Amino acid sequence: MRLILLRHPKPLVAAGVCYGSTDLAVASGELERVRAELDRLPPHAALYSSPLRRCAELATRLSSTRPHFDARLVEMDFGSWEMRRWDDIARAEIDAWAADLVHYRPGGGDSVLHMARRVADFYADIQRQQSGDSIVVCHAGTIRLLAACHAGLSPADAALQAARTPHAIAYGGALTLEF
Repeated sequence: MRLILLRHPKPLVAAGVCYGSTDLAVASGELERVRAELDRLPPHAALYSSPLRRCAELATRLSSTRPHFDARLVEMDFGSWEMRRWDDIARAEIDAWAADLVHYRPGGGDSVLHMARRVADFYADIQRQQSGDSIVVCHAGTIRLLAACHAGLSPADAALQAARTPHAIAYGGALTLEF
């Protein structure tokens, strides 16, 4: 069994903006670009997706059947930080998050631990339910947490690893986890 994790295409948002769980459309031409690169995906794999548009639009184009949309795959909610430029968020707020990466709730939204718990719940469910390949269209934060779950980390350790590690997952990029 393989779990193929796909990051959504580039959303319509300016660089340097915190957009976490904001439901954004995809930039023009991005769906076609990413879709063309994914022809190598297994044709009969189960397909799961974050319900946010930037994931859902790609997922619906990848399969002739309806994907399983799962809210546990949504990116972290940054509360009042959503759609603000990172440079406009008070330094004291950023420092407070840096001082407690796991439990702090940026902008009053999710903590990384809260997100890690819901992603770990999804990961446990997919392991119980699937015997073949599965494709998951989601977000960079979700991919990092799923990879940490796959490595056997607890939600708290996964949250800490994900929060401390910058990601290098390109828009439309894929990561395959082997079971």
